[in-house]
Amino acid sequence: MAAKPPAGDPVQDAPQVAPPQHAAAGLPAIGHTLKIAQAQMGVRRTAQTLLKVNQKNGFDCPGCAWPEGDKRHTAEFCENGAKAVAEEATLRRVTPDFFAAHPLADLSTRSGYWLGQQGRITQPMYLPAGADRYEAVTWERAFEIIAEELTALGSPDEALFYTSGRTSNEAAFLFQLFAREFGTNNLPDCSNMCHESSGSALTETIGIGKGSVSLEDLHRADLIIVAGQNPGTNHPRMLSALEQAKNAGAKIISVNPLPEAGMERFKNPQTPLGMLKGTPLNDLFLQIRIGGDQALFRLLNKLVIEAEGAMDEEFIREHTHGFEELAAAAKDADWAETLTATGLTRPEIERALAMILASKRTIVCWAMGLTQHKHGVATIREVVNLLLLRGNIGRPGAGVCPVRGHSNVQGDRTMGIFERPAPAFLDALDREFGITSPRHHGYDVVRSIEALRDGKAKVLFAMGGNFVGATPDTEVTEAAIRRAALTVHVSTKLNRSHAVTGRRALILPTLGRTDKDVQASGKQFVTVEDSMSMVHSSRGNLTPASPHLLSEPAIVARMARAVLGTASRTPWEEFERDYAAIRDRISRVVPGFEDFNTKIARPGGFTLPHAPRDERRFPTKTGKANFTAAPVEYPEVPEGRLLLQTLRSHDQYNTTIYGLDDRYRGITGGRRVVLVHPADAAELGLADGSYTDLVSEWKDSVERRAPGFRVVHYPTARGCAAAYYPETNVLVPLDSTADVSNTPASKSVIIRFEPAASNPTPEQALAQ
Repeated sequence: MAAKPPAGDPVQDAPQVAPPQHAAAGLPAIGHTLKIAQAQMGVRRTAQTLLKVNQKNGFDCPGCAWPEGDKRHTAEFCENGAKAVAEEATLRRVTPDFFAAHPLADLSTRSGYWLGQQGRITQPMYLPAGADRYEAVTWERAFEIIAEELTALGSPDEALFYTSGRTSNEAAFLFQLFAREFGTNNLPDCSNMCHESSGSALTETIGIGKGSVSLEDLHRADLIIVAGQNPGTNHPRMLSALEQAKNAGAKIISVNPLPEAGMERFKNPQTPLGMLKGTPLNDLFLQIRIGGDQALFRLLNKLVIEAEGAMDEEFIREHTHGFEELAAAAKDADWAETLTATGLTRPEIERALAMILASKRTIVCWAMGLTQHKHGVATIREVVNLLLLRGNIGRPGAGVCPVRGHSNVQGDRTMGIFERPAPAFLDALDREFGITSPRHHGYDVVRSIEALRDGKAKVLFAMGGNFVGATPDTEVTEAAIRRAALTVHVSTKLNRSHAVTGRRALILPTLGRTDKDVQASGKQFVTVEDSMSMVHSSRGNLTPASPHLLSEPAIVARMARAVLGTASRTPWEEFERDYAAIRDRISRVVPGFEDFNTKIARPGGFTLPHAPRDERRFPTKTGKANFTAAPVEYPEVPEGRLLLQTLRSHDQYNTTIYGLDDRYRGITGGRRVVLVHPADAAELGLADGSYTDLVSEWKDSVERRAPGFRVVHYPTARGCAAAYYPETNVLVPLDSTADVSNTPASKSVIIRFEPAASNPTPEQALAQ
């Protein structure tokens, strides 16, 4: 039997702290998975859902975008994937009675954990101007309200259409089509805040902003470098791929400011021996200082160039451009400066070099630890330089592997969710639908917040996600949102964005991945694209949480009819009736999706073409893969300050908080903790267990404060600290972004520590 949601909001700043663990998964992961699943779904529903996750005839996990192989396990999910499914398939319900009992003032004081635990939203809800709480509204009236606000705008560019990476290909395609027919390219998305730096760097260097490897490539690699990523928590199924590679003879280097349990040892829950003993994954752990990655890779590139016979000269000559510029810049790479930037030792870097030179097939994987810095794009370019020097693009078992978070964030971009679309995409869209798409660029996430703040945008429509919880500079963002005339959120569950609203607000409840989707033509399925460009179908198997829910494609189609009216020649009703009609149109607009409906009928789906991987063809401006030679940067931190990275706990997926534990790091029952190296803590006078306020420092001299964090002495890199988001998003200045990509620099925030105004009482601590 499922458990009831928490009535009160638990204390989150009085955790229990134990030493960090040195192995991931195993029996504890199985136990925790079953505990969470049963609490949300009950025993019968747990079996009904989890056995369908990531199966060829089942539904795609609503968690991360890690791919599945052709052969699937019966339990083809990880602990955090099971949590994501349990939260969506929960038996808990948020009805209109809930909103009647909880005015907006109450909701705004609640934690993200408490809001998410209440359950699935069952009906459309409306917050009228001046009202103190949401009230039930019909779908027809909801679309009328949206049409009233959008048609009253002075310009289509006063509207923002945000997309979460959970949105299906079909819904994303319709969403961008509606926005462009309406007249704007304001299509910010969650990629703007995470892998935009990857897309920017890869598009410039290899001609396509996606990874170039398959799951089979990982299994065949000689060397895998995992930089700025924590697979054990953020992409646990990746550990199985690393284990398989390791068993085949691959070496693994981990580059991270924090030691992570999953990279130390993986206890595979699919095998008895794996659960008991496990597999050590790291062959070399480079505990780098935050932001030192570009300096590390630049020095490695210098050393590769200098090593006799180390470069793939034929590949460089035939397939690349700009080698001379890189070689000239690499000469200036300095051992002393690199050791300062990275905090590493010379023997550690020399050992990494030896492993690189011994490898014929190298893959570099990365995530937010590389992308969310001012020099994030330059860092990823330097990673590409290393691979190009050794001919490791377009070779089996080698390539670039940006590991995406949200399950369809890559697919949404492929479908046209982008504020700076390619002219060729717009030309194809216009030919297919007889519209005239705008050609000027729209707003990304940061510029959308600025537009709301400055009164240049008045309506925010969010297709999923938690815009307020995911974005930087919390106080600035929330003030900007409150200036909007209307905020609309298509959601399955409550989050912070429903409590911070415009003058009017709507919550539109939608089907989840686990829900059956039946339209006028019969049962439907949707499609997604994983991190490795594999497109496959997703079919829910549960009765929807309420008869009042609409699917995302249906919501877009009905909104379009209400807003665009009879002037639109787009067959919105047909698209709602049968998603195959949407896929037919996608097949004529998006390259690689030709004959979409036929290809998606194949079990397991199909792989999109990738010119660098498939034929060593690089569709860049030069027609070749481009070496780059940006100046080396790394954060310089004043004395008495530390450099903070924001990160997830193990009981968290993006901004969704499943629980208050971070099991692998030894944190139980709380989230307001800051991890500090004991030597740094001693120098700063921060006792373990003491409480402090975190105050960020930025060139605008504005005070940004996150109060009441418990100090935890932790083996992080010297000069560095770590704390969970979204609690620390308040510390990230809106203007602190990556060059080129404009991604918030959430992994390099200079902070100082000030005594906390108050500590939890003994009673609060005991209540945990």
